Amino acid sequence: MKNRIAELRKERKISQSVLADAVFVTRQTITSIEVGKYTASLELAYRIANYFNLSIEEVFDFSDLEVLKNER
Repeated sequence: MKNRIAELRKERKISQSVLADAVFVTRQTITSIEVGKYTASLELAYRIANYFNLSIEEVFDFSDLEVLKNER
């Protein structure tokens, strides 16, 4: 799933480690989410979005999800 985490971190000059600590995961988890190797759980997506004071939809791109395509 595409996301804006790296972009948002760079805008705010925040390292992966700082974000990881703030949302209670490892730096490796943040790395994996940023490169699309891991999809954040709803709870983690909420924590990340909340950290940036954004909605989940403003951080994560759901347009590639097959479930959404089938409902249209």
